[in-house]
Amino acid sequence: MRVKEKMTSLLALPKEITLDLPLIMATGQEEINIENYKSLVEFTDTMIRIHTTSGMLTVEGQRLLLKQVTSEHVLITGRINKIQW
Repeated sequence: MRVKEKMTSLLALPKEITLDLPLIMATGQEEINIENYKSLVEFTDTMIRIHTTSGMLTVEGQRLLLKQVTSEHVLITGRINKIQW
């Protein structure tokens, strides 16, 4: 375990902040919020690909919509069928 990971664990700090990891929160199959992303790579109404520090994240579904996009988070709505790394 690296020093940064040990300190995060020891001090009970949020990993998504200290280790710059994406935080993904899903609300059923209707909404997904992704924080700490790097860039939007591709988006259609059936697939959205997002570059994160952990790799490429793909969201698949129907009627997908980028409801909110800021420098810190992306909010996707629609019928979400699959979330894949």
